[in-house]
Amino acid sequence: MDYVYVFITGGIICVIGQLLMDGTKLTPAHVLVLFVTLGAVLTGLGIYEPIVDFGKSGATVPLPGFGYSLAKGAIEGVKSDGLLGAFSGGIEATAPGVAAAVVFGYAIAVIFSPKTKK
Repeated sequence: MDYVYVFITGGIICVIGQLLMDGTKLTPAHVLVLFVTLGAVLTGLGIYEPIVDFGKSGATVPLPGFGYSLAKGAIEGVKSDGLLGAFSGGIEATAPGVAAAVVFGYAIAVIFSPKTKK
């Protein structure tokens, strides 16, 4: 059943994003910023944690999951290091994902050559 919950949770997040792009004048960049910000705000309010408990990677892999990781890292950083932890905790929590995105993005750019549109 975990796979079903993951699929449902991730699917609902994606449907909301698609509806926002199709039904409003929001661009994909606007939706990206909105989702990351909402993930962080909902985590701070304690609302996103139950969604993660239910949907697991269906809630942590999409864009709100990045905001969730940032906020959760900042909260844990404050608990361990005080005010300075609010800044360093989120960076420490998301550094592996950002590093992987940079490395794999670079590798793909080296392997494939983009073609210009005519």
